[in-house]
Amino acid sequence: MAPRGRQWFKVVGAAGVVGVAATGILAARTERRRQAYEPDEIRERLHQRYTRLQSRRDGSSG
Repeated sequence: MAPRGRQWFKVVGAAGVVGVAATGILAARTERRRQAYEPDEIRERLHQRYTRLQSRRDGSSG
């Protein structure tokens, strides 16, 4: 049976609560991952990424 009347508000409210909780969980997990890196590790990864992009750009421009 499909929800009627006030039941729709309950369904929408429950879906909203679930959505907010899921977003909070994902944000916390992402923050933990970000904080797990040391500044030197982040710097090294950025340098590697920059070097890789530069080599691709130089290879495709010639």
